[in-house]
Amino acid sequence: MPGSAPPLRRIGLFGGTFDPPHVGHLVTAVNVRHALDLDVVVLMVANVPWQKEGTRQITPAADRLAMVEAAVSDVRGLLPGRQEIDLGGHSFTADTLEVLAVEYPGSELFTIIGDDAAAGLRTWTRWDEVVERSHLVVVDRPGEAVALADDIDWTRVEVPRLEVSSTDLRARFTDGRPLDYLITQPVLDVISRRGLYGASS
Repeated sequence: MPGSAPPLRRIGLFGGTFDPPHVGHLVTAVNVRHALDLDVVVLMVANVPWQKEGTRQITPAADRLAMVEAAVSDVRGLLPGRQEIDLGGHSFTADTLEVLAVEYPGSELFTIIGDDAAAGLRTWTRWDEVVERSHLVVVDRPGEAVALADDIDWTRVEVPRLEVSSTDLRARFTDGRPLDYLITQPVLDVISRRGLYGASS
């Protein structure tokens, strides 16, 4: 169709709980997109993250999606992902890749994971389907790289080391430490409006 947008051919899947999304997530997504010449990176919000279920109270998925939408709204090449929320139940990367393959037929899919998650890939549900359906991208921090299984074709991308954790950020809301430059203002606005993490609206 004349004037229509070109199809997305190289799509990165960057899944997470994003509770809350922070600058470390954005820096990772932007750097991987640039390094691998991806059309977009989708920050996919987990509906029920099975690896964290029962370990702590998790912010409702709709609130986490709203924060991710705010985080990427003005960042070229980053998109919020709600497909796992729409699927319902526990979130598994193999299912998500199947959905994306239907939504973007003919596209190459890239699953972006941290080096610690990559080292434990074989603990994932249907990890072999993840390997079959996508290129695995391992985010390395500067320094010594984590040893990975040599029978899987990994692509490594080094990104700047930012020691930012969502756990620490949630604690900062409680104890009043500054959040400047750790969470973008649009995300802070969503947190305030929705009264998340004890923030006053």
